[in-house]
Amino acid sequence: MGRTLRGPVNRPALLKSFGEFQRIFGGLWQPSTLGYAVEQFFDNGGREALIVRVVNGARPASLTLRAADETLTLRAVRPGTREFLRASVDYDNIPADNAAEFNLTLQRVRHHGTEQIEDQEIFARLSVAPGTERGMADVLGASTLVRIAGPVPSHRPDRTLDPVSGHSTGYVASNTDGDDGAPLTDYDLIGSKADGSGLFALDDAEPFNLLCLPPLDRERDVGPGALLVALRVCAERRALLVIDPPVAWLTADDALRGMKDWNLSSANALMYFPRILAHDKLRGQCEAFAPGGAVAGMLARSDENFPVWGPPQIEDVALRPGYRPSSIVGEDRRLRLAAAGVNTIQSVRSATRLGILPRTLAGSSAGAADWQVLAARRLALFILNSVERGTRWVTLAGLRPHLQVADLAAAQVRAFLRKLHDAGAFGARPREEAFFVACDERVNPPGRADACEFHLVIGFAAVRRREYHSYRIVHSVSGSRISPVSLNQLNFAQWSPAELEWAERLADQLRVV
Repeated sequence: MGRTLRGPVNRPALLKSFGEFQRIFGGLWQPSTLGYAVEQFFDNGGREALIVRVVNGARPASLTLRAADETLTLRAVRPGTREFLRASVDYDNIPADNAAEFNLTLQRVRHHGTEQIEDQEIFARLSVAPGTERGMADVLGASTLVRIAGPVPSHRPDRTLDPVSGHSTGYVASNTDGDDGAPLTDYDLIGSKADGSGLFALDDAEPFNLLCLPPLDRERDVGPGALLVALRVCAERRALLVIDPPVAWLTADDALRGMKDWNLSSANALMYFPRILAHDKLRGQCEAFAPGGAVAGMLARSDENFPVWGPPQIEDVALRPGYRPSSIVGEDRRLRLAAAGVNTIQSVRSATRLGILPRTLAGSSAGAADWQVLAARRLALFILNSVERGTRWVTLAGLRPHLQVADLAAAQVRAFLRKLHDAGAFGARPREEAFFVACDERVNPPGRADACEFHLVIGFAAVRRREYHSYRIVHSVSGSRISPVSLNQLNFAQWSPAELEWAERLADQLRVV
């Protein structure tokens, strides 16, 4: 999320290459760090990225069409100086006695004066007459390119003619009054829930695993206010926030001193130090960049080859060729940084490397000690997201017997957790101690079916033996929610997984009888 040269504003766009970012959002731009972060994400192994463009006072360009002695002014939907539009007006297939209707063609082009058309909309038989079915004010309200700015003229726009021949239909280009706006602030990143802007633009976005907020500019870090809102978004979406180390942390000792005053602790956040050095294609020299985009790419690359709980031998993040850490961190400093929750970026693997598992920024405030370890936290989020999304079908099964729905959902979740167990997600624990699933009468009493809610309780093994991370997943027609629960809050308190399975088998037999 950040500032770009062009593109949709506050509308997440799913991209699969940096080439797509260049085409839609304009590519690298010196005043913005977002383009560099996206480039580094894909360079280091990232495959898919949701991009959210945020602006601060950017103004869209206008487009003026003559209408007899009046004018029709259109204004671009997307702000900025790189939104190049053009319009064409003709009267083809319109009766000669109909002086209110016209045809309008709108195009977005790569640059003014070129024929590289990126998008096009054709509106046939628009009318300037008020109250008509094809009234232009109503029809253009659905355009993704322009909106009407000012009053609708009483005359239809003049036909646009080719300036050379004066006969064939030509185009009128948009004006040069667009503006890219001012540098972003924390308030721009936070946005407004009412407007669906900033971080709130992610409310209806596709699922994501990592959230990156690149620095406001090359010398300004994202402030604590925006980070706090981002953490809340990550908690709601069960994702992780990649926090960049402050620009003032030049050495490991700077980072260690800075962590003493660090007040932002969360199991849904992670940080890698130091910044990275990479070639800046616009400046033609090597520059230091915040590492968030590269870190997200490296984690995505790791997920392509290894499960999210990660084998120990890939615990270090290794940069792709062309990137290197801005400072060298010794093994003793790595240990101390890891104890503070800060991971260290490595360009190559060290033969004397110490086995340090990547950490989150949970610190001592973690609700569970497991969440201080990045792999354990990512596994938990992966399980919760998979189960919640994979069982949403229960809301469509309201006409089926409720217990039958519960049986099918429980069998589905158990099969998923068994596959994770067989893949080693829960270590060496036997299957009966690795997880449990409950969604029968104990958590879905018969009366609850009338409330249009379906409750599912799952638990999976913690690091300590005989302890579990337990969650209640609730599905309803209004959506789904997940909340942690303690086993002693449930009506099967203190039951072991083996006892739970025994009770479920017994209940199945009783239902058969």
